[in-house]
Amino acid sequence: MGWKIVTGSDNAGVGHKSALKDLLENDPRVDEVIDVGVTGREDGTYYPNVAVAAAEKVAAGEADRALLICGTGLGVAIAANKVSGVRAVTAHDLYSVQRSVLSNNAQVLCMGERVVGLELAKELVKVWLDLEFDPESSSAAKVDAICAYDGSLDEA
Repeated sequence: MGWKIVTGSDNAGVGHKSALKDLLENDPRVDEVIDVGVTGREDGTYYPNVAVAAAEKVAAGEADRALLICGTGLGVAIAANKVSGVRAVTAHDLYSVQRSVLSNNAQVLCMGERVVGLELAKELVKVWLDLEFDPESSSAAKVDAICAYDGSLDEA
């Protein structure tokens, strides 16, 4: 079984989102890509609406992970983190992407189209697809502590 991934962006991130969605759809590690929007620069849908829609799919078990893009990657992460059981991070470098999953069991990766170049974003997503949290790791208790704050301890 491959990953089931939700993608989403606002109009400031739709260029990267579209390219990264194509990358995911053509990656053998991915079984399904669910796009929650937007589809063009003219679409004025606010990033919180898209980020929460994606995060809710992850929290409900309809997807394993989400990849969200806005101008900076910050707004989509803040919005996605409002959904109980979701851990969203903004990461624009290899080490942060790795630690987001390996140390924090983050299911949502957020990036900024105005901050990171497309080729780097592609490479980071490729690495992200290979990462899985080890529930027996020394970080498991820390993730449980995070989850205890929003009542999602059993969902981690």
